[in-house]
Amino acid sequence: MHLCYDGPMMTSQNIKIRHSCGGPVFGQLTPGCSRCDELAAGAPARQQPWRSRETRAQADARMCREIEAHFASWRHRSGGCGPCCTFGEW
Repeated sequence: MHLCYDGPMMTSQNIKIRHSCGGPVFGQLTPGCSRCDELAAGAPARQQPWRSRETRAQADARMCREIEAHFASWRHRSGGCGPCCTFGEW
């Protein structure tokens, strides 16, 4: 069993069991892997901290609001962006 330490104190909440099989391949769980056995028993999947739960449509709507807010801002209207504004082109 592979364990991951997640915080300043060892508690049952911050010890997470890792896959000993390398992770599920195409959603197929491996019998005998401690984390796969946990998932098969109904444990929730963990969300990576760098990933958002935001959907693609929500992300697009948020980006549109950010761009509209930038173009309506005093900084943009006064030329503070420079000769060619590239805000939102990422």
